[in-house]
Order: sequence, then structure tokens, then C-alpha cells
Amino acid sequence: MKKFIITSIVLIIGVFAIAQKQYIPPTYSSNDGSNGGKDFSKDNIFVGGSLALGLSNYTFNIGATPEIGYSFNSWFDAGIAVNLNYQSVRADPNYNNTRQRVFNYGGGPFLRVFPLKQFFIQGQFEHNWINYNDLYYGYNPPVASTLNTQSSSFLAGIGFTQRMVGQSSFYTVIMIDLMTDQYSPYRDYYGNAIPVIRAGFNFYLHPKKR
Repeated sequence: MKKFIITSIVLIIGVFAIAQKQYIPPTYSSNDGSNGGKDFSKDNIFVGGSLALGLSNYTFNIGATPEIGYSFNSWFDAGIAVNLNYQSVRADPNYNNTRQRVFNYGGGPFLRVFPLKQFFIQGQFEHNWINYNDLYYGYNPPVASTLNTQSSSFLAGIGFTQRMVGQSSFYTVIMIDLMTDQYSPYRDYYGNAIPVIRAGFNFYLHPKKR
């Protein structure tokens, strides 16, 4: 897990360092619809979203993430996403014997860098408002409690897509939360990061004709 985090950070920093010095030649066909990042074009605006799924021994996580973004050139997208997320944690008799249900909503900016034709690196900051509903089984009857709070996360990872600017596409991405907020919806009771798998579509508002 530590190696994955370190590798993700190094890749993101490396790509941006190269991008600041020179333009990365696109690995796509020259008719990919990109304007090279020189001028704003409504043809490069896309909307879409994804479904999220996270699993661990005691935790189940599912959510939806609608998004709107802009393709600046053949290798860089950025935008804003909102999210709705539900998490269920089974009671662990060997830990705190508490069943937990969590609902959160929030959002934030994201970026995607495409160093290769079919692969991308994604970073996404999220701020969430969270409702916890706990049921402690240490007493008979069990004791219920609720908590409303907030949390920030930074999700980073790698994904796969068939991307061509101006054309609709499908993508999958796997990410983990690089921050360590105790109320993060992407961490379990023990503070371990829960891998987040998202799969979704992007549709350009003015699709290019093939």
C-alpha cells in the first residue's frame, strides 16, 4: 500500500514537471478534435459520471459521481465532480462490535493526465458532509447513536479508457485516499485506505463526426 501511494505521487509530480517544460506530443490520431490548449472551444466540454465500488473485509462502499469537465489538449482534462456515497461497516466483535451506516455527499475538482494513449493518472480532491448511524452491540438491547461531520479526501490512482477528444468514451479507474482524515468515507475502522473502483462514461456536448 505504501509503495502504491509513493508511486502515484511520484508519477503525478513527474508528469507535471515535464508538462511545464515542453508539450507532450499526443499519442492519438491528429484528428482527435483537440485544439492544443490554445483557445477555448465548447466542443471540448464533456459531461458524464461514474459509479464507485469499494470492498474490504468488513466494509462495503457504493456511490455515484456526476461530473463536468474540459479537455485542454490531447493529454490533459480537468473539471468538477459531485458525489453521493453510501458505506456499510459490519460489526466486528474483536474490535468495537459496532455496525455502522454512513451517507455522505460533496464534491470537488479533478484532473486527468494521459501520458499514454489508453491510460491516465487521476487526482481528485473531495470535501464531504457525512452522516454516521452507529449501532453498538455491546449492550442488550444495542445502543444507537448518530454523528454529523465533515471530511476532506484526496483520491489518486490510475485508469484505462479509449479516449479521443470530441467522442464519447468509457473509462475505469482505481484510486485510494492519500489523506488520513479519520472520517474519510474511503477508510475503514482501522484507518486503512479502501480501494475505490469507478467505472463510467463521458459525453462531449458537441460530438465530432467520425
